[in-house]
Amino acid sequence: MRLERSIPAEALDAIRAPLLRADAALTDAPVLQPLGLLLDLTGEAMRSRLFVVSGDGGEEAALRPDFTVAVARQHFSNGGEAGRYRYEGKAFRVAPRGSDRAEEFLQLGIEAFETQDAVGDPVAADAEIAALAWASSAAGGREDLSLILGDVSLFAAFVDSLDLAPPLAARLKRAFAKPRQLKAELDGDVAAPTAEQSRIASLLAGLPETEASAVLQELWSLAGVEPVGGRRPAEIAHRLVERAEAARAGRLDPEQAGKVRAFLAVSDRPDAALDAIAALAGPNDGALTAAIAGWRARLAGMAQRGAPLEKATLAAAFGRAFGYYDGYLFEVHSQALGPERPVAAGGRYDGLPAKLGVAANAGAVGFMIRPARAYAGGGE
Repeated sequence: MRLERSIPAEALDAIRAPLLRADAALTDAPVLQPLGLLLDLTGEAMRSRLFVVSGDGGEEAALRPDFTVAVARQHFSNGGEAGRYRYEGKAFRVAPRGSDRAEEFLQLGIEAFETQDAVGDPVAADAEIAALAWASSAAGGREDLSLILGDVSLFAAFVDSLDLAPPLAARLKRAFAKPRQLKAELDGDVAAPTAEQSRIASLLAGLPETEASAVLQELWSLAGVEPVGGRRPAEIAHRLVERAEAARAGRLDPEQAGKVRAFLAVSDRPDAALDAIAALAGPNDGALTAAIAGWRARLAGMAQRGAPLEKATLAAAFGRAFGYYDGYLFEVHSQALGPERPVAAGGRYDGLPAKLGVAANAGAVGFMIRPARAYAGGGE
């Protein structure tokens, strides 16, 4: 495992200082995380970046690739009240083939969890988190930083404005962070399920999740199949039915595909980008209008907190591999390191509690920073 180079203590202190002012409790989280859960949240493509090990009970686990899921699991296991946490520790990811990236590295960050009774102002919280990430990144001494902004929910609101059939709209939203799948949608190259998949999906459709899982397990047993890879039967059953139903929803027509392409091409200074997106709205634009208004308030809050909007770009196609992000997103980039090595990254993930099986109406937002990248003399 390739280790990250250390940075001077005074540089680390400077990068850490903005987080110390964030009124967050210092926490840690287990290094081992369930493999199946991580794949459910991040997608199968993430498997090659995970260090997979056997857990204490023999189940498959992975070294934490970052802290968000680990801190969230710990927070909700302790009752799930509102809370704000600061962490500092090692995370682990397999470097891409041929890369010299560190595979064990230091992350600092903040994760803030809200409840209905203590929700505050989510837009203001978003602005605060982005501004903290910028302040911490800038404290490392680099002078070539820029801020890239995006929003999964903004794409969802735009899709809703097009007034598509609900299954088609849902399929398009799911494809947003998957470039190949999104290209297939825009090109009209969506594969129908095989005959065998359709039969299985028809068998499972309409069953409660526990029953569908039991049926799938029985089919595996009869066929002598032993599933591998950490996927739970309930998740596989759910996706089989979801894919079959989505494939029957049809495809985008050329005009609709053209509008989506135009949306994805928007990349400009934030206010100009929002104007361009508003001009592309379809007939059902209520949710999109509200989302744009929220973004203007968020930008104002970021500027008030010291984030330099003149160095910011709002890119409509910007997404992250981690599938639990479902709202605004950002990364701090260094020109010297390039976009593949962000200095800091974060965003909103209100849907994560439900994906963790928590029956709580809660929201969450956070960010991480890599000090070795923020440090002007570093380059991991």
